[in-house]
Amino acid sequence: MRAPSEVPAEGRAKLAIDYAMAQVGDAYVYGAAGPSAFDCSGLTMMAWAQAGVALPHSSSAQFSTGTRISESQLQPGDLVFYYSPISHVAMYIGNGLIVHAANPGAGVRVDALHSMPYVGAVRPG
Repeated sequence: MRAPSEVPAEGRAKLAIDYAMAQVGDAYVYGAAGPSAFDCSGLTMMAWAQAGVALPHSSSAQFSTGTRISESQLQPGDLVFYYSPISHVAMYIGNGLIVHAANPGAGVRVDALHSMPYVGAVRPG
C-alpha cells in the first residue's frame, strides 16, 4: 500500500507520525526499537517518545495507557490494537490507514486499518 505524502496532524501527534512515517521501509526485528529496525511496540514507543510521551515496549501494556477511544473517534497519532489477546499495535494515520512494523517479511509499512483483527484504540498522552 502506498504511504501518503502528508498526514494531517498537529502538535505532539504530528511529531509521532512524522517519526513513524520516516521509518517506512525499515526492517522488523522482534524486540527492536530503532534506529533502523523495529517491532510493533518499539515503533510506536519511539515515535511517541519524539513527542515527549513515554510508552512501555509492549503492545498489551500500551493498550493500558492513554485514553481508550472508539473507532469513530480515531485521529492521526492514535494507537490501534489487534488480535485477542492483544499482540500487535499500529499508529493510525487517517483515511483508514495505519503505519506499523508488520512482521519480519514486511517491515515497517502502511496498511489498511482493518488489515488485521481490530480490537480497540488508545489516544496517548
